[in-house]
Amino acid sequence: MQHRYLNYLFLVLLFTVLAGGQQAPVQAHSPNPHHPKAVDPNHLPSEETVNAFLRQTFGYDASLSWKIADIRPSEAEGLAEVDVTISGPQGAQSQKFYVTPDGHHAVIGEILPFGAHPYDSARKQLEKGVTGPTHGPADAAVTVVEFSDLQCPHCKEAQPTLERLMAEDKDVRVVFQNFPLPMHDWAMKGAAFADCVGRSSHEAFWKFISNVYGAQSDITAANVDEKLTALADNAGVKGTDVAACAANPETTSRIERSVDLGRSLEVNSTPTIFINGRKLSSGGLPYEVLQKLVDFAAKEPRTAAP
Repeated sequence: MQHRYLNYLFLVLLFTVLAGGQQAPVQAHSPNPHHPKAVDPNHLPSEETVNAFLRQTFGYDASLSWKIADIRPSEAEGLAEVDVTISGPQGAQSQKFYVTPDGHHAVIGEILPFGAHPYDSARKQLEKGVTGPTHGPADAAVTVVEFSDLQCPHCKEAQPTLERLMAEDKDVRVVFQNFPLPMHDWAMKGAAFADCVGRSSHEAFWKFISNVYGAQSDITAANVDEKLTALADNAGVKGTDVAACAANPETTSRIERSVDLGRSLEVNSTPTIFINGRKLSSGGLPYEVLQKLVDFAAKEPRTAAP
């Protein structure tokens, strides 16, 4: 779930502090797997420097706190990538920014793939890595992969759009990948139940997640097992069997692999979808725009997998 307040605050403060209130254009680069990262790991910004920067940016508000998740060379040559989690009254939000080689400037935004076929790398990675329940023909011209969290309100809001796509477009394959966010107290349990329902019946799976979204506001960490077991029953599978499967360590491992796949593709919020490898957030995406993107992807030639 994206907390728009924190995202907006981060954008405003970063551009105000670092660029005098002006946003400089960011040039997109193609990651080159044969070129070593230009940032020497020994010359990355230190945690001390990053903390000092964040303190100068957010220290005025005692209700905000932050935690550095990672500092590493970026896929974009020459930049250091910094991942942080910022917490406040609206919740927690993962954020990312990039530090230039001189150590004096930071850029917030997303490094986009570039080239004649910018989305092919992600498409091929998804073709090899997706494991979630599907809807639609395996040989469909377009594959839509959704990374979602059953406790996420924005995922609930996006679900009718995807359901309409599945109902109206017969040449689209939709794949659901679990991506429970750590800030949600029952999301991991929801993912475990969803994984087990999906392995039992793909048809029941789509009914199950629709049921969960419908009951989302009534589910708590205290009653989640009871609620999800009943919702699994209502979807057409045996709830007690699903609950037992959800408690199996193998199920946890499957979810972790799904999360790892998302992270490898720079997923850091939900819902995030990929249309033949093209990444976008589906939260608030009008159906007409989604359909245009799907139609466009269906007409585009695809390069062969290596």
